[in-house]
Amino acid sequence: MTQLADLGVFGLSTMGANLARNAARNGFGVALFNRHVARTDELVAEHGAEGRFTAARSVADFTAALAKPRAILIMVQAGKPADDVIEELLPHLEAGDIIIDGGNSLFTDTNRRAKYLEDRHIRFVGMGVSGGEEGALLGPSMMPGGDEAAYRRIEPIVTKMAAHVDGQPCCAYIGPEGAGHYVKMVHNGIEYADMQLIAEAYDLFKSAYGLDAAAMAGIFDEWNKGELDSYLIEITAAVLRKRDSTGKPLVDSILDEAEQKGTGRWTAQSALDLGVPLTSITEAVYARALSGHRELRIAAHQQIPGPTASPRKAGKSDIDAIRDALYASKIIAYAQGFEQLEAASQQFGWNLKLGEISSLWRGGCIIRARFLRRIREAYDAGEKIDNLVLQSYFRDAVVKAEPAWRRVVALGVEQGVPTPAFSSSLAYFDGLRRERGPANLLQGLRDYFGAHTYRRLDKPGSFHTRWAQDGEEVSV
Repeated sequence: MTQLADLGVFGLSTMGANLARNAARNGFGVALFNRHVARTDELVAEHGAEGRFTAARSVADFTAALAKPRAILIMVQAGKPADDVIEELLPHLEAGDIIIDGGNSLFTDTNRRAKYLEDRHIRFVGMGVSGGEEGALLGPSMMPGGDEAAYRRIEPIVTKMAAHVDGQPCCAYIGPEGAGHYVKMVHNGIEYADMQLIAEAYDLFKSAYGLDAAAMAGIFDEWNKGELDSYLIEITAAVLRKRDSTGKPLVDSILDEAEQKGTGRWTAQSALDLGVPLTSITEAVYARALSGHRELRIAAHQQIPGPTASPRKAGKSDIDAIRDALYASKIIAYAQGFEQLEAASQQFGWNLKLGEISSLWRGGCIIRARFLRRIREAYDAGEKIDNLVLQSYFRDAVVKAEPAWRRVVALGVEQGVPTPAFSSSLAYFDGLRRERGPANLLQGLRDYFGAHTYRRLDKPGSFHTRWAQDGEEVSV
């Protein structure tokens, strides 16, 4: 009798195929289905020796090949394609079966699907997966949320598939409904900010100091030995070092238009809904959007002259200043991201464990970094954290970097090199630590034109001034 599979994978693009191979390599039987059968055949032909695969030609055969309660991981494009796959599977499932959405779905879609499937007695897990194609195969970071009993059923599988750091899997139950996809969304938003900060450092080195790709690769290699040690810094050096068939640095020939799939934009939109000042990530999203207007930028370059400055030589202090500005801005980006997670946890009643989430990102995922250990330590200390910038390690690091940070932002302004993520991070830091800002004037203006009222420092209650009438202040 044929042994039934432990996990089904529906959708065998790069991520789906590599997750299927990952599960098989870890000793689990994997049923495979792809609408284009040739893709299934290709995977089995090339990698069938890696484990126990069952190739299915139809959805009926696919579901029949799975041990009950069935666990099916769907790896298809977010949005309508995911809904279509769910509808295709439903006639072949039984009460208690589990559908796992491993794509980058919007958390509100996950909330909707969870309720829809619950009414049909099918359990649903929305699972964020980070690590790209390499992580999917060798061990990603996984952020599953939804039906907790369903997660416990698949826990032995996904925790073995995940990356491991210090003997612990980078996978844990996040929370109900769309909590897993929400955490993955914020992860991706932080990734946007991290990458934008690196790009701004690169731009300053290139545009203000005239460094070539090889020289910059050496700098990023050196940075990767210190507090900035991370996957993104590591691969930045690799990208800068790569040469194309002409022998020239590949990076110099890549079109300067950054694409995006939506998770960064969703993160910023959710932050606006929650009232969280997510400046770093939002500026990174805007920077990508501006990069997409290449023809407009070319036209503006031809018509509007920029600042002229004498070429500079990058000394050690200049390089160190950019490093410090990058690190301080990175702290701000993570602090804002974790503030958003806390706000979402309270808003949706998810009870997110932020220290544990930071540990899930230490391995397998794109933003994995030494830095995350510091975040886990801060949450493990047991104190209530309103903002990571106020924790001793991060506060001291930002204060130490502040002079260099200001110098770097000023350099960008002087040279006409845009540094939106550096600049907005510094502005946020300055705004955060001000006991009294200018919003009193804003509130006065709002009361003048819209009778929105204001509160006073010297007495309780709300007030309105009859600005266009007798000028009297009244209590409301």
